[in-house]
Amino acid sequence: MVGALAVGLAFAGAAFVAVTAPRASAATGCTVTYQPNAWTNGFTANVRLSGGDQALSGWTLTWTYPGDAKVTNAWNATVTQSGTAVTARDAGWNGTVPANGTAEFGVQGTYTGTLGAPTGFTLNGVACNGGGTSSPTPSQGGSPSPSQGGSLSPSPSSPSPSQSGSPRPSGPVGCNGAALCDGFETQTGTTPSGGWTMSFPNCSGTGTATVDTGIARSGTKSLRVNGGGGYCNHVFVQSTVDLSRVGSVRYTRFYVRHTTALPATHTTFAAMRDSADGNKDLRMGGQNGALQWNRESDDATLPEQSPTGVSLSKPLPTNAWNCVEYTVDGAAGTLRTWLNGTEVTGLVVDGVPTHDVDSQWLARGNWRPALTDLRLGWESYGSDADTLWFDDVVVGTSRVGC
Repeated sequence: MVGALAVGLAFAGAAFVAVTAPRASAATGCTVTYQPNAWTNGFTANVRLSGGDQALSGWTLTWTYPGDAKVTNAWNATVTQSGTAVTARDAGWNGTVPANGTAEFGVQGTYTGTLGAPTGFTLNGVACNGGGTSSPTPSQGGSPSPSQGGSLSPSPSSPSPSQSGSPRPSGPVGCNGAALCDGFETQTGTTPSGGWTMSFPNCSGTGTATVDTGIARSGTKSLRVNGGGGYCNHVFVQSTVDLSRVGSVRYTRFYVRHTTALPATHTTFAAMRDSADGNKDLRMGGQNGALQWNRESDDATLPEQSPTGVSLSKPLPTNAWNCVEYTVDGAAGTLRTWLNGTEVTGLVVDGVPTHDVDSQWLARGNWRPALTDLRLGWESYGSDADTLWFDDVVVGTSRVGC
């Protein structure tokens, strides 16, 4: 049985090159397309796999990097690396792939010197190779596109993070074409800059935000927030990406680590301005020791702050990286939330009022949010302080998973 393998690779300042592996025994149609974007000492890559005429009920993809390329982050898959050998496993929800179907995931990494082409792709232990030349399939938002002569050139809409002399913290390559995809690795100082700016709504006190090189979920950097107790001692870091262009359906994923359990009083660690609600904030944080959503315009909470409602939410574990995901559908007026890959029952607005969950939220009627930004930080409406770290932030039109 024979399959085709297409691998593309980007060098900083060089053209993309398509590499075809030699023919070997494999499942019919087994293919892997590796579609990269590289800059000085860093890269992302979108990886697409198919079992061809063989359906997959779970998948494990392995390959080998030459040199010192190292994966520091991934989305839509669980990726580990030992030396030069990389192993990517499905994220659970994308493990079933029908015959002739595909699954996609992405990686982000670092390297020094020259970034070479990955080799030795195997899918569920079977080598994926081919007898013909196949070029990587372009993806939306600035992925490499085929050019004459069998090589691939970077799209003009996909500049490297170092172009124009300023860091480019987010971009459409990888993360399923997300508008914002940032692990803070391109930050060059301790004060957030480039694609992020400090924000102190209403008043400014003792809250601080810095780029931290001591604690990171992936790579070597994260965003550290020292949030003080009391209303004015807040601080947020706001993405400068125009997120209003994401559209009605927005998926957000970030990792957060914090040191103090969520208190009984109301706190916020993520906020988004809602242009359809008088530019008031849609806020995510905690109350009564559990995660909650809060609508600034009328102080509605999700879930309702009854004992039953709070029990349907979850606490935010301390001293560990937690994957927070949510999606807001502005046209439908719905919201869903996941913590570490599991949906939180009490943090769902489905359009049908449910007692103890979203009855209060939907009581106003016709909630149709139009979100325009993203701010990460800390605001306490009591006397509670916390220290938080944020990393691997994604905002786009599809879920990237943990």
